[in-house]
Amino acid sequence: MKYALKAAIAAILLLALGAGGWWTWKFHREGIFEIIIEHEVKPEPDAERYETLVAELERWRGDLRKAHARARTAEEKAAVEKDARVILELVMPEMMRCWLGTPYDFNGTAEKPGGGKVACGYFVSTVIRDAGFRVNRYKLAQQPSGNILRTFLKSESCLLKVGQDFESYAEWMEGLEPGVYLIGLDSHVGFIVNGAEGMRFYHSSRWQDRGVVDEPGNKAGALRYSNWRMIGGFTAEPDVIRTWLGGETVKVRS
Repeated sequence: MKYALKAAIAAILLLALGAGGWWTWKFHREGIFEIIIEHEVKPEPDAERYETLVAELERWRGDLRKAHARARTAEEKAAVEKDARVILELVMPEMMRCWLGTPYDFNGTAEKPGGGKVACGYFVSTVIRDAGFRVNRYKLAQQPSGNILRTFLKSESCLLKVGQDFESYAEWMEGLEPGVYLIGLDSHVGFIVNGAEGMRFYHSSRWQDRGVVDEPGNKAGALRYSNWRMIGGFTAEPDVIRTWLGGETVKVRS
């Protein structure tokens, strides 16, 4: 067979098999034609692990809250707050990963991973609530992204850039200190996690109704094509940590 014909057969067989994921083909000298199909493994929502993480984080919050109350000096309180930040930065990204694969819908209000469809604002507000912040997730989710950030962060902590080209913006973000960030876009909101794996963007993506995804921040289309970008260090803000430790009710900015 001619080379072009073999390529055509490969494509036809692929369609006939209905296979998804990546595929390649090989033609051996002996005339043996081989198709190799590698299925892309899609993440599945993990509600059971999510519940475990929520319970463990609440236990940690209770222990750290007591330690914070017992602290007598500013140095002692700061040490507890540092431990609280470490715990949040370890557990919150794991909670986000439990949502991967949960489908998107503009009106989605799922309470837990895989428990229906979820819009971007509800993904963010539910993770924040389940991380131990006393906040009305419905009211928070319905706010513009700027109000979601300012509900927790001071205005001077919300870094806004408008019209900046994506490559320079992504490079700037990669220079931010490790932690969990909130990021608001033209009409979208999500989490940025700067950690050992680099900059990751967790959000409920409306692109082709994909749902909750984990993307490299420097390759995410939602970040690239937004003109308005506001980011703030959620776990870097001392007031956020103290609010979490104290179990105070958060008033949603509207």
